[in-house]
Amino acid sequence: MIALHSGYPDRELLPERLVRAAFGRAARGDSAVGRPPAAGLPELQAWFANELATETPLGVTPPSPGDIVVFPGSQSGLNTAFRALVGAGRPLLVESPTYWGAILAAAQAGVRTVPVPSGTHGPDPEALARAFAQTGARAFYAQPHFANPTGARWAPGLADRVLDLVREHGAFLIEDDWAHDFGIDADPVPLAARDDQGHVVHLRSLTKSVSPAVRIAGLMARGPARERILADAQAEAMYVSGLLQTVALDVVTQPAWRTHLRSLRHQLAARRDVLLGALWEHVPAAHVETVPQGGLNLWVRLPDTTDLPRLVADCESSGVAVAAGGEWFPAEPTGAYLRLNYSGPNPGAFPEGARLLGRALARQGAR
Repeated sequence: MIALHSGYPDRELLPERLVRAAFGRAARGDSAVGRPPAAGLPELQAWFANELATETPLGVTPPSPGDIVVFPGSQSGLNTAFRALVGAGRPLLVESPTYWGAILAAAQAGVRTVPVPSGTHGPDPEALARAFAQTGARAFYAQPHFANPTGARWAPGLADRVLDLVREHGAFLIEDDWAHDFGIDADPVPLAARDDQGHVVHLRSLTKSVSPAVRIAGLMARGPARERILADAQAEAMYVSGLLQTVALDVVTQPAWRTHLRSLRHQLAARRDVLLGALWEHVPAAHVETVPQGGLNLWVRLPDTTDLPRLVADCESSGVAVAAGGEWFPAEPTGAYLRLNYSGPNPGAFPEGARLLGRALARQGAR
């Protein structure tokens, strides 16, 4: 099976040697048998805070280690943030389309999602302003850098406008920095680094970039919001495995980590471009709405007449797995989309996968 549907990078894109060595060292240390603090290992909290502090401009107070709460992956962090900052039955503004896991987390928290139209350049600020005014929402969930699934990266002007709206309405921006380590042609600068008033809650995961076996994420929040988040996290899970926290910290503080990220940038660029070229050649009816500057996915628009369930099934029977785009919409989809992952295994098979996709689409009359 040619896998273009996964949300995780292929094993060859992971720092496997660093991870294995870190597990060996951690197993011999105190973290293998001890209980960590509820908010996380202080050294790991400090690392997450310093990562944001290096991007903080002059005149803005950088986050401190005490502003960080460590979670067992970003999905857990989203669940807690939605419960603690929004609450059951209350509205949460979300980009549309947006990460399907955030839609799921909102449903599990009993939160009512309110879609805000968003495209390859980010959300419509006028629509966002109307949504805040009409719903009284206390939070807006977004991915300003290399959004899943669209690949959008907000321009500085849009980021400023969104921050102004969030402050104007006394709300939170829940910033999901999921692709922080997956920049290709650009590097993300979190909006949280530009806010010291407590309006931005920043979530950064290491799960995809370190290893799916090391489910670790850091959430930055200030003041009472941080206390509500920590209380909810303690009630949910008490604490995060100290062993996994130690492994994550070991990996990201090794000099070879930065070397790995530089290599990863080039590998992702090559894979993205191979898949793009294959789509242009073999699927002329498909339209890639933006060439992402980072992340792991292409967001592909198909003709509106496409029968997506049939297309996905036909592709699978031919030996290629693709992901229908409908699940990334919190409301009615605005078209027929596929999300194709270029970080999956065997990139040499991407052209064949595109050929099979094009053949299945042609059977529906698309050219």
